Amino acid sequence: MHIPDGYLGPQTYIPAWVAMAPFWAAASAKLQRELRLRQVPLLALGAAFTFVIMMFNVPIPGGTTGHAVGAVLVAALLGPWAAVIAVSLALIVQALMFGDGGITAIGANCLTMAVIMPFVGWGVFRLFGGHATTSPARTLVAGAAAGYIGLNVAALATAVLFGLQPLLSRDAAGLALHSPFGLGIAVPVMAAEHLLVFGWVEALVTGLALVYVRQTMPELLPTAAPAPPARPWKRVAVTLLVLALLSPIGLFLPEYFKAGDAWGEWAPEDLPAQMQEHGFAQGYIPRQLERVSGLWRAPLPDYALPGQEAPPVLGIGYVLSALLGMGMIVLLIVMARRFLTRKEPDGLASGVDASGGG
Repeated sequence: MHIPDGYLGPQTYIPAWVAMAPFWAAASAKLQRELRLRQVPLLALGAAFTFVIMMFNVPIPGGTTGHAVGAVLVAALLGPWAAVIAVSLALIVQALMFGDGGITAIGANCLTMAVIMPFVGWGVFRLFGGHATTSPARTLVAGAAAGYIGLNVAALATAVLFGLQPLLSRDAAGLALHSPFGLGIAVPVMAAEHLLVFGWVEALVTGLALVYVRQTMPELLPTAAPAPPARPWKRVAVTLLVLALLSPIGLFLPEYFKAGDAWGEWAPEDLPAQMQEHGFAQGYIPRQLERVSGLWRAPLPDYALPGQEAPPVLGIGYVLSALLGMGMIVLLIVMARRFLTRKEPDGLASGVDASGGG
């Protein structure tokens, strides 16, 4: 669901940036009122988790790939406004450092994955009673349902953004200037992939992660009573380190199953063949898509170190990129802690109100 540069025209990506501005402002203000200093590590590690979990690409044999996002997990633990900041930061680092998602499309990608997904998932989580339960089974069901529905609604929103492009911008010959796939293609394809496969991946990640937190670090749950500061961060950090070491699975598994790039994330030169596979009589590279696609050259494109070719080296580079990305995210949130937290004169903070109330 990482929309690259060129696939959205300015009629779409500029309003998306504008729409995100108040969400970022409101999220920052809300966290400044409610986020306690001792919760900053959880926010940082939650953002790092969303970054690394998106590196685990899951293939559909002979087809495409997708991944979990983790936005609903952060929303369930810290509230949806915290998820806005955490997931947005992960997406921005992915785009700037690794070329995963376009620079012009940051607003749109944040709108779908850092706003729509966590708020929808958080609402479902509360509807299923996950915010107030002490039962592992109910936590699992509530988390899984929230992750599944949250991801699918976000995927549908992404498909609509793609599908609107041929209606919004064409050249004099009637050819699309940006994404050539209309609503009749983008919506069914994205919906089928996420309803049948990737939504279940998100469900498992969210549900099992919440059960894991409940069993090993219950003080992190929104149902936890106010207590003296605990320090479960080492355990969370070790979990993230393990995920980083395992991240090459997301690189080599799609290769093993001969699965291509995620739908809608193709390089311009791959687009003509994709168009013909989707029923176009003749494929082409939309003029504005080709022009904008090279707007930004990421330092480590595709999470690869410069000059990598051999698979073992690619795997090492993937791990190093995971560690670098997570480290950058944690550092940025720690640096911003004074702007995201309120003072705690008593040093005994309660958790963020998972209801999102002000």
